Amino acid sequence: MTPDAGHEARYRAIAADLAAKIRSGHYAPGEALPPQRELSASYGVTLMTLRQALRELSDERLIVQQPGRGTFVAPPHLAYQLDSLRSLVDDLRKQGHDVRTAVAGRAVRRAPARIAAELRLRPGDSALRLERVREFAGRPAVHQVSWVRRPVADQIRDRDFTAVSLYTALADAGVTVAQASEVVRPGLLDPAAARHLNEPQGSPVLVSTRITYTLDATPVVSDHATILGSMMEIRTERAATGLSLTWGATIP
Repeated sequence: MTPDAGHEARYRAIAADLAAKIRSGHYAPGEALPPQRELSASYGVTLMTLRQALRELSDERLIVQQPGRGTFVAPPHLAYQLDSLRSLVDDLRKQGHDVRTAVAGRAVRRAPARIAAELRLRPGDSALRLERVREFAGRPAVHQVSWVRRPVADQIRDRDFTAVSLYTALADAGVTVAQASEVVRPGLLDPAAARHLNEPQGSPVLVSTRITYTLDATPVVSDHATILGSMMEIRTERAATGLSLTWGATIP
């Protein structure tokens, strides 16, 4: 075996061993791996060899390397059906994923001009502003601000939105959601969302804007969600009869 072949065999063996430990649950999703110097010493290799093994795991989307913080096991794979009217959290929970919600703020206030236009409100009308942070695999992943028009907002404003989705609250209030219009575009993390998601301002994100309508075509909710680009991706399932869009986890 040539020296180059022996080097390749070593780092591939290390990558295979770490991959097996990740898949078996020895290292849990979101958990930090031991420091690189500790790992290289335990495998009896140089830092260069270890880093090649970690690069292979990163290419396989099994780990996330965060400069200055360390190496972490990738979060679990997620998929969200964009062509359904379920909420993001409802859809992920239906798949068996543990998604937690924290309410960062709620208040009835004057709707900004853009929101007023989307909800077809009169200038000066107020609406419920509901701010939430979604977390999975121990990490905040989605910052969401929802505006709900009144009077339905007054019926749901005191619901426990850490346990109940907005769509469920609307249904309980007798509001039937008929359709939604959603636009998803790439963006950069703004200062407000960065504070909630614990990521540097300017990090790549996906920005979703969704307007939800009732049976009589009245816009009832305007949603603005900022989703970490390092944890989600948009995938498509193509078939002869149509196109299905899904959310899914991704690792840079």
